[in-house]
Amino acid sequence: MAMVGLFWITEDAVYLGAEPIGTASGVRLTEDGVETLGTGDGASWSWEEIRRIEVRDLVVRSAGRRLVSMAIDSLVVLVTGDGELPPAFTVHLETVDESVDVSALPAVAGGIYPQTERELSGTLLERLADGGAAVGDLLAWRREQPDDSTPRREEREALLRKWAGE
Repeated sequence: MAMVGLFWITEDAVYLGAEPIGTASGVRLTEDGVETLGTGDGASWSWEEIRRIEVRDLVVRSAGRRLVSMAIDSLVVLVTGDGELPPAFTVHLETVDESVDVSALPAVAGGIYPQTERELSGTLLERLADGGAAVGDLLAWRREQPDDSTPRREEREALLRKWAGE
């Protein structure tokens, strides 16, 4: 697994946020389409059926504020021993027939995404939905990586710009 922007990329699928485990809900993007997970029976749509993918309720901060928030959260856990999962965000899917909202957990530490990666990820989601980008490009990049590590911020932003066509 490697994380780039809002995307958790494995060798065979891309998740928005963290890959859901057990009954947790989430959204998986494949070369064939979009699937919801952990929402009862789940649902899936081909890319031709998808009109829009939008992420809502996502905690976003500048790099400086993000570091301060993470430091405070770490201090609270250290002092109290009580930690919380970061808040879920909503993935809004619009298809030819319906609109669906699915909760997903952030994959980034502290649940706070950098503003630039959030914006570039949103642009990439728009391009995926309109056919201007392909999940296969993300999967091909992941398969070429020698390990599961997440790239540094500069490389993540460069990848998102490339995939988003910017």
